[in-house]
Amino acid sequence: MRSGSGTEGGANGVSVSRDSSGPTGTSRRTRVAGVREKREPPPIPPIPTPSSTREQERTTFATADITRTLMNAQHQNLRMDQVHSALRSASTLLGHISVLVTMATSYAQTNAPALSCGGGVFDELEGHLMSPGYPNPSPDALSCQYIISVESGFTVSLNFSDKFHVESVDTEEGPNCLHHWLEVIIPGRNPTKLCGGKSPGLINTNSNTVKLDYNIDNQGQSNGWSLDYSTHRVTCPVPGGVAKGRVTPSLSEYFYRDYIFVRCDQGYKLMMNGAEIMGFSTMCQSNGEWHLPLPECHSALASCIISNNELIDCGEPDPLLNGGVNFLSGFQNQYLSVVQYHCNEPFYSPYGGNNVCGQPTKQIENHPGRIIGGNEAAEHTIPWQALINVGDSRGGGMIIADRWILTAAHVVVTDGQVQTPEALSIYLGVTDVHQIIETPSLNATAVHVHPEYNNPDNLNFDHDIALIKIKDSVTFQAAIMPLCLPSQGDTYDTGMMGLVSGFGITDKGSQQRFLTNKLKYVHIPVVEQERCSNSLKRIHNSRTPKLTDNMFCAGTPEGGKDSCQGDSGSGFTLQSENGRFWAAGIVSWGVKCGQKGTYGFYTKVANYVDWINKIMQENIED
Repeated sequence: MRSGSGTEGGANGVSVSRDSSGPTGTSRRTRVAGVREKREPPPIPPIPTPSSTREQERTTFATADITRTLMNAQHQNLRMDQVHSALRSASTLLGHISVLVTMATSYAQTNAPALSCGGGVFDELEGHLMSPGYPNPSPDALSCQYIISVESGFTVSLNFSDKFHVESVDTEEGPNCLHHWLEVIIPGRNPTKLCGGKSPGLINTNSNTVKLDYNIDNQGQSNGWSLDYSTHRVTCPVPGGVAKGRVTPSLSEYFYRDYIFVRCDQGYKLMMNGAEIMGFSTMCQSNGEWHLPLPECHSALASCIISNNELIDCGEPDPLLNGGVNFLSGFQNQYLSVVQYHCNEPFYSPYGGNNVCGQPTKQIENHPGRIIGGNEAAEHTIPWQALINVGDSRGGGMIIADRWILTAAHVVVTDGQVQTPEALSIYLGVTDVHQIIETPSLNATAVHVHPEYNNPDNLNFDHDIALIKIKDSVTFQAAIMPLCLPSQGDTYDTGMMGLVSGFGITDKGSQQRFLTNKLKYVHIPVVEQERCSNSLKRIHNSRTPKLTDNMFCAGTPEGGKDSCQGDSGSGFTLQSENGRFWAAGIVSWGVKCGQKGTYGFYTKVANYVDWINKIMQENIED
């Protein structure tokens, strides 16, 4: 409101004072003797205060009209009641303008665009989401969008908290989400709107992508929601049985990226689409289906026909790789003759696979010793050992299948570049480097380094693992046998004695060290991870590599037993309860060899079994 003072001339020239302090003001009049008092006209109605730019414009025009009216009245000597009538008309006009502007402002506020918000795309395998302001009321005119999109092969589950409140309208059918809602949109399904005061609880979407739309109009109140989302691998149906064969592994559930294998009983062969196949495996895909149907097992006995009542020669039975054939009855190669195939046991089994892995024909004795001046390995005691030469550098490896060598990534990476297969010289079945002269090198066809290995300055040995594929399958024998990969029940218990072998540096005592030409081994225990970490903290050197959960260390606090340069890529093996040796670690790095208070560090193979199987399966036809 405004207040002010002014003077206004009377008809007889006597001044009259006016003090306006209220909406209409109050007047004080002065009588003059002998002069007839004239009655003052009624007060002029107030002019509404403009509330918008457009209203200000209209007020300006109306005020101009009023001014012109007053000026005309002054010039034309109009009566004051005519002036007041004009002022009242103008005031009424301004009042209408004010009402229209108020209505327009209200309409604009009602139809104002909603506030946009959202958290973008969430691609982690688990996370937490909540509405703006939760658990306090959400802002008005709100439109939020959240997208959860994880890797194909996983499904998303939404778990809402108990405190859930999205305003709803109660109907006979239940809460109706008219003005406020949280909409759950899953590809290929009808969207679901959620509202009310009851939490939806757990929602299994069976999809790897979910979109959440949260909408609030400019009225009412919703306190919002919060949820935790998690993911689970897609499951595939349990495969049926195969007559005269078996499916392995036999599990109650199969998940995305799981593999199954089919082996035929002795005397039967794998057949698919009318053709014999040498082996069979199929993978659970991201769509919940196996990528190949199961094959069949057909009899492998020789079969032929009778023509003109004469016995027909069926020909020589097909040879069996790493096995042989015996005639059980009948004349050789003639109709109704019965033959039986067999495998060269114990190195091969009729069910295939690595079921003969980790079982050397000759056991090693647990003599105390070390690779630094350690014991020489007798023939056939460590048949999985590989010798790998890259130029002038020497490393080791382990054979884990008839065409695959497991080693350390830094053995096959030089100056940040993966070596070509032609640059590698690989030898198996030898315990004396001098025998290499008489043994041809195996031809490598591919080198697969773990994709997350990145060690430009030799300070980051995380993911120090690689696979080498060789051109031709090797024949397993006493001197060459595969090492088992870690299985589900295998553990790295502190104090467990492991076996480390290699052709690396050794010594003759008195600190005289040299590169050995004999395969050597040492037994050392697994060390607690905290002690491994503490041993590194005592080394005041900025160029000390970092310990990660993909590594473990082994050795003794007094030193004297360790792996060393030249042993890189060789195996640290543990023995399971059934007596089989399995690849627990890969010789990776260390700080000084065999020194007191230091340990050797090894890549933890159990963390990479899925990656190893994936690489071998994806390259099975190469």
